[in-house]
Amino acid sequence: MSLLLFFQSPTPSPSVVNVPERTPALLTIIYLSGLLAIVLWLLISLFLNRRRSGSVAAAIPEDLPKEVKRRLGSTSTNRGLRALRWIFMLLAIAVFGFHIYWTHYAPETNEKFQELSYKDLRNRRLSESTLRGWILDRSGKLENALALYRRDSSGNIYRDYPLDKAVAHIFGSDRGDPGLERALFGVQSGALPEALEVVKGKSVLFNANKDVRLTLDRDLQLAAVDQLKGKHGAVVVLNPQTGEVLALYSEPSYSLKEVDDEATWIKLEANQRDKPLVSRALGAYYIPGSTFKTVTMTAAFLAGEQATEFTCSGGGYYAAPGANVIFDDGGPGEVHGRIGIDTAFEVSCNQYFAQMGVKLGPERLKAAAQLLGIGTYDTPAEALRGRKEPEIWNASTDAVKRALAPREATIVTGKQVTRYDLALMGYGQGYAGQMTPFQMALAAAAIANMDGRLMKPKIEFDRPPEVFKQVMSPQTAATLRGIMGLVTGGPSGTARGVFGPVKAAGINTGGKTGTAQKIEPLYNPKTGEIITRHRVEKDNKGNIIREYEETVMDTEHPRIDAWFLCIAPLERPQIAIAVIVEGGGYGSKSAAPIAAALVFKARDLGYFKVVNQAGQGVQPGQQGNPRRPRAAPTPIR
Repeated sequence: MSLLLFFQSPTPSPSVVNVPERTPALLTIIYLSGLLAIVLWLLISLFLNRRRSGSVAAAIPEDLPKEVKRRLGSTSTNRGLRALRWIFMLLAIAVFGFHIYWTHYAPETNEKFQELSYKDLRNRRLSESTLRGWILDRSGKLENALALYRRDSSGNIYRDYPLDKAVAHIFGSDRGDPGLERALFGVQSGALPEALEVVKGKSVLFNANKDVRLTLDRDLQLAAVDQLKGKHGAVVVLNPQTGEVLALYSEPSYSLKEVDDEATWIKLEANQRDKPLVSRALGAYYIPGSTFKTVTMTAAFLAGEQATEFTCSGGGYYAAPGANVIFDDGGPGEVHGRIGIDTAFEVSCNQYFAQMGVKLGPERLKAAAQLLGIGTYDTPAEALRGRKEPEIWNASTDAVKRALAPREATIVTGKQVTRYDLALMGYGQGYAGQMTPFQMALAAAAIANMDGRLMKPKIEFDRPPEVFKQVMSPQTAATLRGIMGLVTGGPSGTARGVFGPVKAAGINTGGKTGTAQKIEPLYNPKTGEIITRHRVEKDNKGNIIREYEETVMDTEHPRIDAWFLCIAPLERPQIAIAVIVEGGGYGSKSAAPIAAALVFKARDLGYFKVVNQAGQGVQPGQQGNPRRPRAAPTPIR
């Protein structure tokens, strides 16, 4: 036993908290009753005054001039008072409606309110009135707890996070965006009783001291941390059959123990170069490069275009007259000839997928993207909104969904999209440049699912699996897995060398490399702040029109990001991985080795001891990789 005493919740049952606010609640009811009485009185008085004015007007002789009639009726003072009554009543209704909105509708519809609701003093007082439960990893073992209470030598009880930085972006803190811990144990506005219920003595029932078991694997999470050490990037690991999140990490991260200090938080928030407070896995946009060919290939199969062949030549591909020529990464010297979709995916041929994007057109790309959870918009302005996507999660409460909501990955499929735009999207450039690592992991997971389904991701262990969309048939999914297997095991696979040891160990995998250039701002090397320059615009006469600060972009040294998607084992995938390394260069050089290391770690943790549907153990290497598909996809047997 450690010198520090471990504290566990005394009971797994939800706690009942008495609300010590009966007097304020009673005053609220009195206020509302008075407000309603005033409104009612105004309505009655206006009605009676109208009747009185009508009776007076009836007694006035008809042959009198209109000006005289008006003076014999209501005076201008009375009319002014009536106008003031109406104005007061409308203002009272507006104030009352304002409170109704923030009480009943904002918790569900207003994103900013949701982020800041934890600062409500009543919510904070209630949630802190009892010890929170422990947070356990998927093993459920107390020794693997991710969040718990300890007692120090002075007898003080404090919340401890053994993994600290490894789970910071998942758990969150009491500052900034809501995290999982606040969502699990905080009192939400909707859980609070109404004023009349408080006066009657109703209490709040919430799961503040109930232990929570997550799907996260502590060892796999630490392996992701170790692989990204010293880099900028993210790792997402899912179980494609259930949607379980096994690992989710973004580097750089921050310490949960340090951000209670406001000065530390301000310093971290000001660092726009490293962005340690941002979860790159969920909230950062990247150009996906060739990993998006996974989406284009899915769209091709869904559209029945999987047997289409295109020519990759030294002259490149011109999508439209006057458009820039599209080459492969090797330039005019990289020539693949006339090839099908399997070879194009294996060698990552840009020209092939550019032509496939044009052939599919915006509507068929749109249909496939929506099945994979990618937002499709008519204009670039709509696609750049950065909407969060809580509905993708399989979770017990809306609060949990909002806490982990990823930024919606988007493409543009409106009428203004040109052939050149479609060509760029086909191989992961242009309007496909709004992807998150989380979204790309979902795209790989849909192919890895044995039934061709995209499962809703979940992080609460006890949640039953839920289907987001039926993306493709099981037979199509099997064929696509075989094509992904060519990348890591085919004779010309772009990740064949890196995954040679994995294959030698008897593990069949599938994957997709990706490389993408991105022009970044220049940053102050000491503070991490963006460098700007002052700009002044003048008219023809030299008069200043406007002044502004312009961000200085590093156009001479674009950042080259490395991607890799991976599924394993190929026979019945238990993991789907997305890796992004900022500035990592080619995906096969920096991102693929991380995925390979995680595959080995998953094997060591026992994830590949699976049984096939027939009840027989699948032996590694038993299944082959299909070559070029023709008219109809063939399931792997």
